[in-house]
Amino acid sequence: MNGSGRNRARNSFNLRRRLQWVGLALGLCSVSLVGRAAYVQIINSDFYQRQGEARYLRELPINTSRGMITDRNGEPVAVSTPVASIWVNPQELLRAPDRIPELATALGMPLDELSSKLSQKSDKEFMFLRRRINPDDAEKVVALKIPGVASQREFRRFYPQGEAMAHVLGFTNIDDRGQEGLELAFDEWLRGKPGAKRVIRNRKGETVESDLLRAAEPGKDLTLSIDRRIQFLAFKELRNALIENKAAGGSMVIMDVATGEILAMVNLPTYNPNSVGGTAPDTRRNRAVTDLVEPGSTMKPITIASALQTGAVTKDTIIDTNPGYMSLGRYTIKDVPRNNGVLNVTGVITRSSNIGAAKIAAKMPDQAFYDSVHSFGYGSSPNSGFPGESAGVFPRPARWSGPSKTTMSYGYGLNVTPLQIATAYSALGNGGKLIAPTFVKGQHNEGKQIIDEKVAREVVAMMETVVTQGGAKGAAVLGYHVAGKTGTARKAGPGGYERGHYNSLFAGVVPASNPRFATVIVINDPQAGKYYGGLVSAPVFHNVMQGALRLMDVQPDDIDAWLAAQQSGKLGHAASSLPTPPAEAANALDAAAEIDAALPTVHAPLPPPQGGTQ
Repeated sequence: MNGSGRNRARNSFNLRRRLQWVGLALGLCSVSLVGRAAYVQIINSDFYQRQGEARYLRELPINTSRGMITDRNGEPVAVSTPVASIWVNPQELLRAPDRIPELATALGMPLDELSSKLSQKSDKEFMFLRRRINPDDAEKVVALKIPGVASQREFRRFYPQGEAMAHVLGFTNIDDRGQEGLELAFDEWLRGKPGAKRVIRNRKGETVESDLLRAAEPGKDLTLSIDRRIQFLAFKELRNALIENKAAGGSMVIMDVATGEILAMVNLPTYNPNSVGGTAPDTRRNRAVTDLVEPGSTMKPITIASALQTGAVTKDTIIDTNPGYMSLGRYTIKDVPRNNGVLNVTGVITRSSNIGAAKIAAKMPDQAFYDSVHSFGYGSSPNSGFPGESAGVFPRPARWSGPSKTTMSYGYGLNVTPLQIATAYSALGNGGKLIAPTFVKGQHNEGKQIIDEKVAREVVAMMETVVTQGGAKGAAVLGYHVAGKTGTARKAGPGGYERGHYNSLFAGVVPASNPRFATVIVINDPQAGKYYGGLVSAPVFHNVMQGALRLMDVQPDDIDAWLAAQQSGKLGHAASSLPTPPAEAANALDAAAEIDAALPTVHAPLPPPQGGTQ
């Protein structure tokens, strides 16, 4: 019994078979481990390599400074200063929650706010905590050696001229990308290319080794055609004019006649590009380039230049403007402030006769009038390269109604920007050659001859009489011949042209004998009692050009007047004072304002009861 039981137990326990099974299991495990090792080390090595490197290896950007912008004389108007930004790896910091209050105190942040941000980004490895702070302050935060906290070098844009040049330059966002103005137009040129470096960090987040992958390329500098001295002078005088006339806003453009370079461009209201936050988008718009106005009587020299070029009139052609008004269907246009009677073509400009301009335009075929005016740039983009520049509105003859050409001849029914007016007057001063405006010094665009040089000189000579005999005596500059034209255009509203609301304009070139500057001033809605361009905008021209001619060392072309002033002892402060129009001229303008206010409002966009006037 006992022997047979032991045999049965031995038979049921087969040692060899068990060893075989154990060996098989161990073999399978070995094969599995070898296969897994081969998969990790050979087949999918790249993935695990990346995962391993992610624990200690980082590729960080190397930020580069934005190119400096200078004025035409090399003075900086936009520069980048180094700053620092504090960032954190939320995953790493959340593993040391006891250090979070210390970080909140160092950053000056409420603890609840910081904790909430970390919780929201708990699955991320990067989050900015503070942007663009003083590098010394950032160094103090990093010195606390809080897990996951580091700093990154960045740059912040600074504009030394502040509000005076805001609309030209624009500004950059928090990532140093151009958002408006020339910062946007030349963003790629100014921005440069960031570099990159690979760093190895230990378990405490400290950098122990770095390797340059790609060197940073700094942004390129940009030299503008703007002269910051003239820019500031224009800004100051325009601001004074707005305050004196209780106006809603204004724009001014000053161009170099021979090159098309813009020497100054100012708009008010303005904003501070160093602190853009909270400013309304409307305030940041460069209205000299984007906003449209009806040019009023500043259109008359363009109309007459077109008529002279097409041969419709000569400078001696007689125009009968009697009886001082003209019916046009259900509309009536008038000359202000008086019936000008019989005039030659020069007299039409001197007296700013709406009737005269309308009769001259009537002598031209519609298409000829359109083609000539369009050649001055009205109705097409100025091609200055400025973002958002407007082409204006100058309809083709097929879209004209009965009074269209008549009203356009004296500045109603078409819309232009101040920059377009400046470009057109620059062409008159440049012997009939139109040059596209530019904001870059030395970028001389090719000119296009749009009218004969003789015609351009005749029109400039006619515009001189506006300053010497007409309603723009306030634009005169001692020692220089000034040629210009005033404009007073009613503002259009939802129900037609609005009573008592005007744009006051003056456009001119100086010195008239060999023009150097073309300047346009538009003052929006003056409410201090004066609204004629000759009384509101012409004095601004005088004040700005008097300084600009001196700053640019432009030789006087009216030596006789200069010598006469010297002999009379009026040189010095008195000699540079604004010439005062005769009392009778001022009274006549005041009377015209009273007549204008008594006219009924016409509830139609074209034409107004009274056209552009002096």
